[in-house]
Amino acid sequence: MLVRRGREPFAGCWALPGGFVGLDEALEDAARRELAEETGLTDLFLEQLFTFGAPERDPRGRVVSVAYYALVDADGRSVNASSDAIEAKWFPVDGLPELAFDHDAILAVALERLRGKVRYAPLGFELLSRAFTLTELQRLYEVILGRDLDKRNFRRKIQTMGLLVDTGKTRQGLAHRAPRLYRFDRRRYAELERSGFTFWV
Repeated sequence: MLVRRGREPFAGCWALPGGFVGLDEALEDAARRELAEETGLTDLFLEQLFTFGAPERDPRGRVVSVAYYALVDADGRSVNASSDAIEAKWFPVDGLPELAFDHDAILAVALERLRGKVRYAPLGFELLSRAFTLTELQRLYEVILGRDLDKRNFRRKIQTMGLLVDTGKTRQGLAHRAPRLYRFDRRRYAELERSGFTFWV
């Protein structure tokens, strides 16, 4: 999710949503407020990512940024630019425009964190629709990890974790045979989240 900046510096350039923290505002509250103001997105999973503080990262002066990342299923989530953003838009992670400030470095750290975390925390609830196909689940992992996965091995590993429940339904409207739809077992998902798991693919 990127916004086109309406103000200098970098007016007209794409950037990650963000802004300054109020004097009496908690960091996460500020992150949620800025995200909502600039994109209209609310009620998301947020996690603190990293602190960026290189001396010349902002031409306005010394600025230290505490970055957060959010995980969200973009389907059905419309965005509306407001505040100092003149446009908000979803981009594929492998097709991003040039970014303002050092936001390419922030994004690189976020992707590295996500690629590590996807191996020990089941993140699918935040990134997939309620019902999904095994192909969609595999594609999610491939996009995060940045590489193709062997279909047979992936399905064997994901099914042995006991995370998936067959809904008994199929995905309609496709040209080929309708694939089965699954959902996550929330109780098993919570157990794995508490205990951690290793998912090497």
